[in-house]
Amino acid sequence: MMYAKPFIKWAGGKTQLLPEISRKIPSDFSGKRTITYIEPFVGGGAVLFWMLQTHPAIKRAVINDNNPDLINTYRIVKQHPDDLIVALRLLQNEYLHLDTENRERYYLEKRNLFNLRTSPKLDAAALFLFLNKTSFNGLYRVNSKGQFNVPHGRYSNPKICNEELIRKDSELLQNVEILCGDFTETLTIADSDSLFYLDPPYKPLSKTSSFNSYTKEGFNDMDQIRLRDFCNEITRKGSKFILSNSDVRGLNPANDFFDELYAKYDVSRILATRIINADANKRGKLTELLITNIQNHESRF
Repeated sequence: MMYAKPFIKWAGGKTQLLPEISRKIPSDFSGKRTITYIEPFVGGGAVLFWMLQTHPAIKRAVINDNNPDLINTYRIVKQHPDDLIVALRLLQNEYLHLDTENRERYYLEKRNLFNLRTSPKLDAAALFLFLNKTSFNGLYRVNSKGQFNVPHGRYSNPKICNEELIRKDSELLQNVEILCGDFTETLTIADSDSLFYLDPPYKPLSKTSSFNSYTKEGFNDMDQIRLRDFCNEITRKGSKFILSNSDVRGLNPANDFFDELYAKYDVSRILATRIINADANKRGKLTELLITNIQNHESRF
């Protein structure tokens, strides 16, 4: 039996961190109380799909992202999986029957069409997924004008249309509210039985390592500070949060940006593997941060 998992490849996907995230969740989370689960930066949704399948106490789930192309695709997967599959089959059949040179030409044509932002929502979602499966490293990146600008990936046999997965994900998303906006807008949903998982665009470790251009606005240090303030508000409401971010100390041991920012919370360092990087030599093990207001002895949920 296939389990639901991300239908897209997304830089910074959290599948490999699920065991560590699981350890941060209170031991009676799946107990008697009704839980609201909130992801203000849903991205690829690895944690979302895992949580929905492993924690039946979640009676309400809310996801958000400020990337409208991504959120449109989530909504189409939820509401129109069969129509999406038909559109993806067509793209897959056309693409796979081309030779390498013509595949790249076809890819660039579809990228240009996607960037016009004039396609109906269903077609836009199909184009989004097609580009995700055929672009270089499956990376999503836009320029300052909001245009997707990742080059062709040259995979020999990419699975552009995963019908079973789309249907499985659609089934799980039926009970999920899907929002598109700034992360702070999710605060109104929270109460004392809410758990937030926060996976913002990571603070770059160097000027050349940034993959956080998911939207034309970007995500800078002031946004990281806004996020810390948001975590303070979550805590004041009595909600719980788990937050992931890069460990800037890994590059510079004297850089206490996050340790100072989240001094009142629990900050853990865990090993992770960087998979998506334009430079193959920079892919490998590094530490990332898990930050939470959940104490080790707690079992509130």
